[in-house]
Amino acid sequence: MRVAARAVERRINADTSDHVGPTMFCSCGKPARYAGRRDKIFESVLGPLKFSRAYYHCASCEAGFCPRDRSLGLEGGSASPGVLRMIGRVGAMVSFEEGHELLTELAGVDVSTKQVERAAEALGREISEYERNVVEPLEDDETVAPTLYLGMDGTGVPIRKEELVDRAGKQPDGSSKTREVKLVTIWSAEGRDKEGTPVRDKGSISYSAAIESAAQRDTDKAPSEFASRVEREATRRCFEHAARRVVLGDGAKWIWNIASEYFPGAIQIVDRFHVKQHLSDVAKSIYGAGSDLAYHWAHERYDELDDGDLDAVLAALRVHAEADEEARTCVGYIKENRGRMNYAEFRAAGLCTSTGVVEAGCKTAIGVRCKRAGMHWTVAGADAIIALRCCMLSGRFEDFWGYRSQEHVA
Repeated sequence: MRVAARAVERRINADTSDHVGPTMFCSCGKPARYAGRRDKIFESVLGPLKFSRAYYHCASCEAGFCPRDRSLGLEGGSASPGVLRMIGRVGAMVSFEEGHELLTELAGVDVSTKQVERAAEALGREISEYERNVVEPLEDDETVAPTLYLGMDGTGVPIRKEELVDRAGKQPDGSSKTREVKLVTIWSAEGRDKEGTPVRDKGSISYSAAIESAAQRDTDKAPSEFASRVEREATRRCFEHAARRVVLGDGAKWIWNIASEYFPGAIQIVDRFHVKQHLSDVAKSIYGAGSDLAYHWAHERYDELDDGDLDAVLAALRVHAEADEEARTCVGYIKENRGRMNYAEFRAAGLCTSTGVVEAGCKTAIGVRCKRAGMHWTVAGADAIIALRCCMLSGRFEDFWGYRSQEHVA
């Protein structure tokens, strides 16, 4: 490896074509003056490489640059593209400290923990920009599954105290320890298990997430940040081209607001297990947690729900609604979402009625990496790593890297 490193080093340093003349145009549009050659050590998969580069300085914007850095994909850091790819992989999957250890032990690449953090987050920010600007369908009409599912959910990520000052939260004193990451995921489920329940198709799932608001007023001319993200992901996955489109959620109003406005023809389904959880909470409130009466009452409601007999469910709830707050709340919840709870019809049509894929996505795409013990993020840092992780889990990292390589060559 060391011999190969020296060979590459000599070959590149022997080429002085990066000196294009006494002046070269800066990115600001003004001419920059040649100011000699500068040496810099870059970390590569072969080990450290010392490159000599022509250096130009712009008096107008007081910036300096080396044309060779851009042509080799080394601009803005000290890691080669190969090492940066490694950092991206480990930064998306494990802590920065663990990433440093893996790179050292498995690849022999000496990159400090802080370098792993900075490079991974910088790469994540590039991916975020790529996600916003490159919105091209990933499939054509012939490859789109007959039924596509779009799910939305949110999960809290621990944030540093200084970024939560005066922010309301769920702590006893009203303060907050987290910010909510909102996630959109799209998948297909043409396969069936032994019971005939739809099963997510392998390789069909994609994720996109960030700490963003879904709030939107009627007077707002532009969609919310998260609504825009959902639209972009739907465009990439050709969601509108599927013969059947389904939006799944847990009953939160912001989910249905986005679904109704941006996908008006889609079937809306409230997660069946969330409804059963509400009914379970009512049973515990009325009869006491763990009691036989609570168990039997709840399971009678489950059967009625699965059979599509919502009138029976509501009648049973109304018996207790006057005296029990949980029952009153559940009546309102079911009445508001009644059209999204036709589970017998959905099952007969072969549709998913569970947001298990979405909830698993919150854990897989966000929780596994960002909610480990002792972690506290800046909003920018969390967003960067979440973008990096979603890109990789969605199978788009190679597409991004190809785009990035073209940008550096251009």
